[in-house]
Amino acid sequence: MFHIAFHEPRIPPNTGNAIRMVAATGAHLHLIEPLGFDLSDAKLRRAGLDYHDLASVTVHVGWAAFLDAVPDARVFAFTAGATTRYTDLAYLPGDVLLFGPEPTGLAEEVLADPRVTDRLRLPMLPGRRSLNLSNTAAVAAYEAWRQHDFAGS
Repeated sequence: MFHIAFHEPRIPPNTGNAIRMVAATGAHLHLIEPLGFDLSDAKLRRAGLDYHDLASVTVHVGWAAFLDAVPDARVFAFTAGATTRYTDLAYLPGDVLLFGPEPTGLAEEVLADPRVTDRLRLPMLPGRRSLNLSNTAAVAAYEAWRQHDFAGS
């Protein structure tokens, strides 16, 4: 299956929504510290409803620890400044879909890391800054899963 990675997430409900999404899709959620909240946060728990026990979630102490955990994976960084659309490639099981913190997005040093395979974007109307983090992750995860005929569903 696929890996969803949130680099330094800040808003608990977005992570809670992502927990629910990975439970529904079979993806693995990686949270890369520092986090902008405590994992026991009530808003995170409420957004994830009763899916926490059904989700695969790993917390990493930083970027390097995360990369060590996915040594052979292709890493696709989602950023509004990318030119490649998220639908313009063929996803492989084990790929990482990487998303940055709200509201700044991924830092340039992460985007420039040699482990980042490509930068991807979701199309939006001109003048819009970004989509909600958990919505963007869900759109991308479902596209990757769709390309594999929703395996396991």
